[in-house]
Amino acid sequence: MGSTVNIKSRVFGSPSSTPCTRSHQIGALALIAVTFFATRLLDQSFPSSISSSSFFDGNGYESNIIRFSEDEGSVRWPRRGYGSYISLKIYIYDENEIDGLKQLLYGRDGTISADSCLKGQWGTQVKIHKLLLKSRFRTHKKAEADLFFIPSYVKCVRMMGGLNDKEINQTYVKVLSQMPYFRLSGGRNHIFVFPSGAGAHLFKSWATYINRSIILTPEGDRTDKRDTSAFNTWKDIIIPGNVDDGMTTHGVRLVEPLPLSKRKYLANYLGRAQGKLGRLQLIDLAKQFPHKLESPELKFSGPEKLGKADYFLHLRNAKFCLAPRGESSWTLRFYESFFVECVPVLLSDHAELPFQNVVDYSQVSIKWPSSRIGVQLLEYLESIPDKRIEEMIARGRKLRCLLVYGPDSEACSAFSGILWELQRKTRQFHQSSETFWLHNGSIVNRDLVEFYKWKPPMLLP
Repeated sequence: MGSTVNIKSRVFGSPSSTPCTRSHQIGALALIAVTFFATRLLDQSFPSSISSSSFFDGNGYESNIIRFSEDEGSVRWPRRGYGSYISLKIYIYDENEIDGLKQLLYGRDGTISADSCLKGQWGTQVKIHKLLLKSRFRTHKKAEADLFFIPSYVKCVRMMGGLNDKEINQTYVKVLSQMPYFRLSGGRNHIFVFPSGAGAHLFKSWATYINRSIILTPEGDRTDKRDTSAFNTWKDIIIPGNVDDGMTTHGVRLVEPLPLSKRKYLANYLGRAQGKLGRLQLIDLAKQFPHKLESPELKFSGPEKLGKADYFLHLRNAKFCLAPRGESSWTLRFYESFFVECVPVLLSDHAELPFQNVVDYSQVSIKWPSSRIGVQLLEYLESIPDKRIEEMIARGRKLRCLLVYGPDSEACSAFSGILWELQRKTRQFHQSSETFWLHNGSIVNRDLVEFYKWKPPMLLP
């Protein structure tokens, strides 16, 4: 019994201990106040902390997805699979260090400018390159890099006649053979951007040389009438399409959204038919119901061609913007819809969307079977109450910052999203089947030549 009393006395103090004074009470209150404010400060310091404004799944339970604050442009990424902060070092190959790289950027004669390649869907290849050059995650030391970025504007260069298909293939192989770190990893830690529906097929020998590399593309399906896809969900990343800068600016946009009550049409489709069944069906449907569905015959040349502003003025004039597939699954209209605050209706069965593992697109858009394009689609859209449409638009207003190619200093941008995804793709097992190591940790090739002695050009894995 005595030992029990002694233990209590040591832990809690004896009954005869000094009583709690006013000074003690003031000190305790001060400690509580300091702890409270320090905790609040720390909560604000870490962008991964969870906001009170969340998206929920269909059952009402909080999903493991991106958290949005009340303000547009503020986003917090989930911890699971991402971590608390981005920790990346990316090396960007300089156009002057690799023979042939300039040709992939500016064509055989060097006459194609980066600015001319910023337009349209090809612009992501330029924007991502430029953003990486200014990024705080860039490193100038290859030895410490987690990932390596190979800049190329090859889709633009090809379309502008700077290189033909054969030249593109030969130039890529030539460039890769001069990169010891590509040889070291088998290309696993090297990043390529292919910004169109053709995907990596622009490089005809992609399956031989870059099948292990990380590919950034808006296209997750088979591409441009080809029977095989270059996209692999294990390593590749879907990126947003390149919406016109005039619509994505933080200031006054090229065209501002209309109030829902002032929109003339239930839905619209703005695009060429291109002989595609879904598009032809929408054009016919618009002829049957011209007061519900707008689908004008667009001219892409001549005096009747729609300018940028005119295009978006049409796009904003409906509650729903229909986005069928074209030559490939992805469609820029899906992304453009968010900037005129029109609910996108995806009519492309195989389309993949960017950041889909953390963004619940069912809260901001509709995906409808392409096999059911017809009167039933219009009847369904007409049955949706305006209140629900407004809710979807409001959520889309918060989401659209993820579709804008801004710097990594912005917590919510397409570039920041890509960096988070790249962090998840970083692997520790970079060595290829042609890379070996010895007891002292030195890396050698099949001929037992140490890595620092590897001389280009090298045989590619």
